[in-house]
Amino acid sequence: MNSTTRLPMLAAAAAILLAGCASAPRPAAQTAPSAVTAIASTGTAQGAIANLASASGSLVSGRVVLSPDVGGVRVRGEVGGLVRNGTHNLRLHTRGDCSAVDAISAGPEFDAQSGVPSRQPDSGERGRIVANGSGVATLDLLLPGAVLGGGAANDIVGRALLILGATPGAISARVACGTVQVQ
Repeated sequence: MNSTTRLPMLAAAAAILLAGCASAPRPAAQTAPSAVTAIASTGTAQGAIANLASASGSLVSGRVVLSPDVGGVRVRGEVGGLVRNGTHNLRLHTRGDCSAVDAISAGPEFDAQSGVPSRQPDSGERGRIVANGSGVATLDLLLPGAVLGGGAANDIVGRALLILGATPGAISARVACGTVQVQ
């Protein structure tokens, strides 16, 4: 067989092989395991703390103690340096990183009931705290759906608690930040 007859035969054989490959079933797509852990009803820790340090040039600071409670995690403590007789808010945020001057490093607000960043508009009522005439607020709030420890999607250990300010001209400024740590 000479080269002029061999070339068309090779081309025909290649076409048949390629047609067979195109009609072969494709392997099933591999899916990565889900990185989301289920929502837990209880955590593994009996208590945690968050030391709140000033942010955004404020003088706000405090310490809160967190403990498991029916329906979530109870937050109790005292925060000072607030606007006297002012209304402020305590918020849970996704990352326990308070390194930025304005605490923006803590990321978006976290919804412990769903285990993801919050998508709800802020009504200003959740986490509401009111400072007295000396600028001190006593906290006793429930973080609904949250648990302490265990690594579930709604575990708040390692996340940040922020105080949002009521300073005129700086409403909702992040005035204090602290990371939730197991005792």
